[in-house]
Amino acid sequence: MESTIIHLNIADFAVAVERCAQPGLKRRPLIIAPPGAARAVVYDMSEEAFQQGVRKGMPLGRATRICRDATVLPPMTQRYELAMRDLIKRTLAYSPRVESGSDDGHLFVDVTGTSRLFGPPVDVAWRLNREMKKDFSLDPVWSVASNKLVAKVATRLVKPVGEYIVGAGEEQSFLSPLPLGLIPGFSPKDLVRFKEFNLTRVSQVRALDAHQLEIVFATRATLIFELVRGVDRSPVLTAHEDQTIQEDYEFADDTNRASVLKQALYLMIERVCRRLRSMSRHSAGMRLILFYTDGIRHDGNLRLHTPTDTDMQMFEACQVLLAKTWKRRTRIRHMRLICTRTTPCQTQMSLFPADPKPARQQGLIAAMDRIRDRFGDNAVMPALALPA
Repeated sequence: MESTIIHLNIADFAVAVERCAQPGLKRRPLIIAPPGAARAVVYDMSEEAFQQGVRKGMPLGRATRICRDATVLPPMTQRYELAMRDLIKRTLAYSPRVESGSDDGHLFVDVTGTSRLFGPPVDVAWRLNREMKKDFSLDPVWSVASNKLVAKVATRLVKPVGEYIVGAGEEQSFLSPLPLGLIPGFSPKDLVRFKEFNLTRVSQVRALDAHQLEIVFATRATLIFELVRGVDRSPVLTAHEDQTIQEDYEFADDTNRASVLKQALYLMIERVCRRLRSMSRHSAGMRLILFYTDGIRHDGNLRLHTPTDTDMQMFEACQVLLAKTWKRRTRIRHMRLICTRTTPCQTQMSLFPADPKPARQQGLIAAMDRIRDRFGDNAVMPALALPA
């Protein structure tokens, strides 16, 4: 059966949510950025500010000089997360397969095989758009296509308002005249290489065969060959299927003290590991995101050699990840820790363990879990987690 994917994209999502909270901001230039930071950068901006030249990542001082009548609001990430949850809940009424972006207003909905229940996919997309307008005062652009890649490109073409339908078999003709920068999946290095060869359109790259692409792009040749032909085999992943676990820590006062950052990291790891144990899973990869006071964010990834659900082992690994990711003196406002690869617990016990320490740690963690289950989360705490 030919798959059918709906892509919903709420343009300038942070701005749209803020305007729902404060209707008086509608039709006025609006910039989302940390206003108190000396080197703050633009987190998001309204279409009015965009038309005047403001761009994401631009220094706030420059943005306010370009758009002098703009209202500046601080980013409210928790508000955006709550808004995304409400949108996902509404979308799940039409399909159990809903994939969201990172609180950015993007939703992929797999409606393959649902026509007998809800009608044609185009009708479902139109109803979702109408319901989001009515209930949340949000107006997403939408597209219908055979895969996520083509659907996302289609919504990029019609932003900030509109809809686009790409029928099955029309993918290549749809992509042919488009500039390469509109296609998701190309890295900045790929685009630089295209420019070196004077390739600017999808149709020009499609004229090259796989062998020719391999000469220039090596291991990325196969991916590029498929992207320019609108081939995307990635499924719509539900929150349950991707099995990621995320924890956040918001500092009461922005900080760059190593001891405070390590304490916050340990507290997040405790919560992450407890959730892993409750799901009978281990983590094989971690991602740490640091949100600085000036709006810049850095992230780092670490692959664990041995999947684990033990606090001590994960903290030891994540200290290395923190040192790898934390490269600026600017104070940090928010930290996010994500288990990027979780696997079922399938630990092979050794008959002759060389190091008894991991076994003792697991016994200690199991005892702490039993105490917390009976007397509450704060009944027992390691010294590192105690307030200074």
